[in-house]
This record gives sequence, C-alpha cells and structure tokens, in this order.
Amino acid sequence: MAEKKPVPGSALELIDYPSRYPLKVFGNQGVEFEAIVLELVRARCPQVEHIEVSQRSSKTGKYIALTLTFTVYSEQQIKDIYQDLYECEHVVMSL
Repeated sequence: MAEKKPVPGSALELIDYPSRYPLKVFGNQGVEFEAIVLELVRARCPQVEHIEVSQRSSKTGKYIALTLTFTVYSEQQIKDIYQDLYECEHVVMSL
C-alpha cells in the first residue's frame, strides 16, 4: 500500500524556497500607492535587490492594480507581507 503524503494546510507550503513570487495588490488611485506597497514589501524582504512592478488602472480610474514579482525566502515572509498589506489603509485587496 502506498504511503499517504500529508495534505498541505496552505498553498504556500508547496513553494520551493527561495522562489520568485507574484503578488497582486489593489488600492485607491490618487495616493502614492506604488511607493507605499513597495515600502511594505521591502521592509519584509531586505535581501531583495529588484522587484518587478507592473500596474494597471481600473476602467473608471478609481483603483490601481499592482503586480509585484520578487524573490521570497520563506513561507513566514509571505505571510508577514500579506498581514502588513491587510493592515494598510490604502490597500483594498491583495492576492
């Protein structure tokens, strides 16, 4: 009989670290949203030299969507980034 592998509690457990990680963050247009988000990510990823950023505005121009791609080194690092984004008043949603 084949041995059963444990089921991961989170998709983050399936990532082989270090790894390039895409993060999508949505917020209100009009504030220095990109700078705020980059500052939050860099605070948790001081070893990251380059973060690729692309942005797109909503049809109405009310919101902006950023996609950041950078190297992560642990599951905890990703969880900390998501928590910081959740606590940020300028962030509407992150994926």
